[in-house]
Amino acid sequence: MNKVRFGIIGLGNMGSSHAKYLKNVSDVEVTALCDLDPAKLEKVAADYPNAQKFSSSDAMLNAKACDAVIVSTPHYDHPPIGIKALETGHHILVEKPIAVGVKAAHQLIEASKKFPNQKFGLMFNQRTNPMYAKLRSLIAEGDLGEITRVTWLVTDWFRTWSYYASGGWRATWAGEGGGVLINQCPHNLDLLQWITGLMPNRITAVGFIGKTHPIETEDEMSAILEYPNGAIGHFVTTTGEAPGTNRLEICGSQGKIVAEKGKLTFTRTRKNVREIREKSPDAFASVERWEIDIPYPKEPTMGEHERMTRNFVKAVLTDSPMLGPGVEAVRGLEIGNAMLMSAMERRGVDLPLDGEAYDKLLLDLAKKYGGKKSLETKAVNVDMEASSASFQ
Repeated sequence: MNKVRFGIIGLGNMGSSHAKYLKNVSDVEVTALCDLDPAKLEKVAADYPNAQKFSSSDAMLNAKACDAVIVSTPHYDHPPIGIKALETGHHILVEKPIAVGVKAAHQLIEASKKFPNQKFGLMFNQRTNPMYAKLRSLIAEGDLGEITRVTWLVTDWFRTWSYYASGGWRATWAGEGGGVLINQCPHNLDLLQWITGLMPNRITAVGFIGKTHPIETEDEMSAILEYPNGAIGHFVTTTGEAPGTNRLEICGSQGKIVAEKGKLTFTRTRKNVREIREKSPDAFASVERWEIDIPYPKEPTMGEHERMTRNFVKAVLTDSPMLGPGVEAVRGLEIGNAMLMSAMERRGVDLPLDGEAYDKLLLDLAKKYGGKKSLETKAVNVDMEASSASFQ
């Protein structure tokens, strides 16, 4: 194979965006397009007159009209469509999040293990950001020493009431399965564990349903994360604050690194902080430190989604490593699920998370806050019959 035949399932905002840049990828041929909405289907098909058109994901996958698919449907449909795609012999690249809850995510991951020759990737395009990649390498290579604190203040997700009114599925338990955590923050939650290499073992959070918007899901969340090595984490986010902040601080035994406004600043201690703390005879010891601006490669001209897709295509064609393997996608999702459960139940939540309990929480939230749509009609458990694709 020297070219990958691609199909796109879901031609809303993200699906149509993927269709645009795929025209620039020489080793890709878009041969199949799928959406329930004939207008969206015809609009994208105008750029791909030779692609087969389908109104259901099952029909497209059964037709074997492509080698790989991008799944860019609403969140609940990601696992059932992903499993069906694997079972019909396709490579899959799934938009974030992998699922709404960890139970469904694990089901898709387990299904992927049955097909080791088929690639399963997640669209974690922020992993292609040179700043975050550099930060990850600094930590992995020990420059920061042992991590002691991770704090991410990410409140620059400001959204108006009209944003939420623009689509009936937005910020509903039945449509999205949540609010700011499942819509805006999946990349941040993924980077939180990808950059540090750490997963928390307990999360305690405070969050609010519709605090600044007339919605039925959470639009503000503040969480404390406890890590097995004794480190502490903080994650604060909202869609109601302006001007917002996006500042990631990671502290370790060799100093502190701050990622903010496209700049990496390393305040490096000359000696190990733990050693100074434990062994210095000076009760008020001064810690010698140097402030360093860390250089990293400039952002490539092509977009992050295209870079991620090219990485996936290369993996399909040459079996090279994927930057966003699907098996890793449950980690950030689990962190977000635990935050929401902790906030709604007003208690600390231990990880690994109980997927069954989380699905029950979603049903309870839908009954308490939900509008006309019913969560029970959605594929909370992907053992249910996979739904036809209905898209963003």
